[in-house]
Amino acid sequence: MNLPKLKIGNLIAKVPIVQGGMGVGVSLSNLAGTVAKNGGIGVISGVEIGFNELDYFSNKKGANIRALKKHIKKAKEISQDGIIGVNLMTVLNNFEELVKESIKSKVDIIFSGAGLPLNLPKFTKDSNTKIAPIVSSGKAAKIICKNWDRKYNVIPDAIVVEGPKAGGHLGFKKSDLDLEENNLINIVNSVLESITPFEKKYNKSIPIIAGGGIYSGEDIAKLIQSGASGVQIGTRFVATNECDASYAFKEQIINSKRNDIKLIKSPVGMIGRAVNNNFLEEVSLESRHPKGCISNCLKPCKPNKAPYCIADALINAQKGNLKDGFAFAGANAYKVNEITSVKSLINELINDVKNY
Repeated sequence: MNLPKLKIGNLIAKVPIVQGGMGVGVSLSNLAGTVAKNGGIGVISGVEIGFNELDYFSNKKGANIRALKKHIKKAKEISQDGIIGVNLMTVLNNFEELVKESIKSKVDIIFSGAGLPLNLPKFTKDSNTKIAPIVSSGKAAKIICKNWDRKYNVIPDAIVVEGPKAGGHLGFKKSDLDLEENNLINIVNSVLESITPFEKKYNKSIPIIAGGGIYSGEDIAKLIQSGASGVQIGTRFVATNECDASYAFKEQIINSKRNDIKLIKSPVGMIGRAVNNNFLEEVSLESRHPKGCISNCLKPCKPNKAPYCIADALINAQKGNLKDGFAFAGANAYKVNEITSVKSLINELINDVKNY
């Protein structure tokens, strides 16, 4: 099987692989730019992107906007005219400001999840920036399409469908993770069905990008055959030379065993999937106590009730301090056992699909 190109409006990716947006600081300009250079779609995570700016703690809003602008510019330079996207969670307190700066910086596409981005077209209607909501059900896709159609006379340029095997925060209740209806291929089919009336109305195809636990070329081939136009891969790109996270962070992935991949309860009230370590063990034993909120980053977070500051923990991990942080990871992270280059990884996946 040969992989098709991924077409999102006038954007054409030679390789139908979208690199997942991973925060805090795991997918910045270096990773995103290199993925785009090698034919995929590179994605910068906008979550607390300014943590390396000197004035981050005194001028967080300015630091985040400035850093986003820098990373989009750098990623575009690295990509050599490849496709660059940003991932902006709707629950970010600075969501609208980051959306506006992304458009101003002429990013190619905005991916947005962790809630329903119902007002996203308001900002992009007069730009060339494409918009792609991230959903975990056909119901969510239908709500977004119906809302955008009614209020803005547009539909999504693409939709990312994230299944229950993804890393990071998940769009499912813990009790629903193993339901057959939430198998990724089944969710893809549900989303395809729910968007058909809108595709017909606008005479426009909405490409579906399927993600969550994708590891092999076989995984990719099965999803393409089931109707997806492309796939989103996150964890495998962590274990690359070009990933923006520290080597210690990458080691958490490549040294993990199957039993190390755990579901956790995030301080923001959602469940997530991560590599278990001493920090998370201490959290589960309630022996970790927050030093305070460092960023006021997410709307659902209640710092006075949180067992730890998630922004602080993720920044620590990105910089290599796993004693005071942890690594989010997908369900198949334990299968990754070496660090390679982005180019080698993409070529490996392409060849695996060809041999499927």
